[in-house]
Amino acid sequence: MLEKLFKLKENKTTVKTEVIAGITTFMTMAYILAVNPTTMTAGGLVEGLNPSGVFMATAISACIGTLLMAFLANYPFALAPGMGLNAYFSYTVVLGMGVDWRIALLAVFVEGIIFILLSLTNVREAIFNAIPLSLKSAVSVGIGLFIAFIGLQNSGIVQGNSATLVDLISFKENFNTDGIAALLALIGIIITAVLVIKKVKGGILLGILTTWLLGVVCQLTGLFDSAAAGYSVLPSFKDGLNLGAIGDVFGQVFKADFSGVKITDFIVVVFAFLFVDLFDTLGTLIGVATKADMLDKDGKLPRIKGALLADAIGTTAGAVLGTSTVTTYVESASGVTEGGRTGLTALTTGLLFLAAIFLSPIFIAIPSFATAPALVIVGFYMLGNVVKIDFNDMSEAIPAFLAIIAMPFTYSISEGIAIGIISYTVLTLVTGKTKEKKLSILMYLLSLLFIANYIFL
Repeated sequence: MLEKLFKLKENKTTVKTEVIAGITTFMTMAYILAVNPTTMTAGGLVEGLNPSGVFMATAISACIGTLLMAFLANYPFALAPGMGLNAYFSYTVVLGMGVDWRIALLAVFVEGIIFILLSLTNVREAIFNAIPLSLKSAVSVGIGLFIAFIGLQNSGIVQGNSATLVDLISFKENFNTDGIAALLALIGIIITAVLVIKKVKGGILLGILTTWLLGVVCQLTGLFDSAAAGYSVLPSFKDGLNLGAIGDVFGQVFKADFSGVKITDFIVVVFAFLFVDLFDTLGTLIGVATKADMLDKDGKLPRIKGALLADAIGTTAGAVLGTSTVTTYVESASGVTEGGRTGLTALTTGLLFLAAIFLSPIFIAIPSFATAPALVIVGFYMLGNVVKIDFNDMSEAIPAFLAIIAMPFTYSISEGIAIGIISYTVLTLVTGKTKEKKLSILMYLLSLLFIANYIFL
């Protein structure tokens, strides 16, 4: 049955290899179970959004999306609520724009439905193929820098400064709970880096757990004041496994209160998610496929329709469950490195996400300073694609550079993609390289859409 479903012999792999690869992928991306509840709730700033419910939604949506990837595309890629996209949900839409989180979830649901239609009509595949290889690599690098920056901020290593906007924390002036948290995050980065260098399986997850345990020791010894911090790093088992927490977020997408919200404002939010999700998902899928060396000589991904459909359906299901956009994870490349070549790898990973639900009290207790090292190291992994940009060709390198720096500096992945596409198209036209570059008509249309977005929205 497995041979018929996943074509193991054709892909020169075995059940044992695929299962080991699936476990490896889970170990390298299981940190999302700890990170997503913290990020989506913005550390508790998003009122009414239960982190325990978000955890359950994260695990279940990751399982659904990954199983869809296994059976619709037969790729060894795993899906989960995307980093960057969850930050856009909480920090930009909910906190920045003042939109209720239920309405934000409904916007995610609507754009997921739109993406299902676009995936079935090959529009997303066409856009994927239209983006030049240099920009595809730049998107991956930019997302990496953005994620790393969020990790540094969440841990308190980088703080706001009225003169320079951001600044490194002063441990001399902040040798308190905040300083301890930032110091633990720095120690965690070093620990995680050592584990990664030593090629320890699940090094990122182990780095999170080690940093968290150091935090537990600090709290028990009084170095970390949970009252001053506003949270405890000790897991609470007194109520047992809270499977009912999913009820706090499940179906809330259909209970959005539109009183005081104009329909035009909602359309703007949907449009914003549409743009961000379209290019962030493509960017992450590009990063995964590129790192796994699965693009063909023309930079295209075979069976991409099934892969895009998997994340589109996963996004729609995730919104109903109570989490932000579900997308393909770059950490899937770790499973590929272990020999994973088919959907059996993804099937294994998806089932492990489902099993992780029973460890929810542990994952929920993990603080943001313990997950920060994971964000920094994941950012490092994604930075590796910078070597695939031809810096000898300035017409390729400059747009790629602009896309990369725009993402962390504007605190927006979509802004970086927009700036990269617009600058690439404009420089191609102005320098007379239209015949050499052979830009797709879609690149011109995308550039016009982004420009119109800046002018009218």
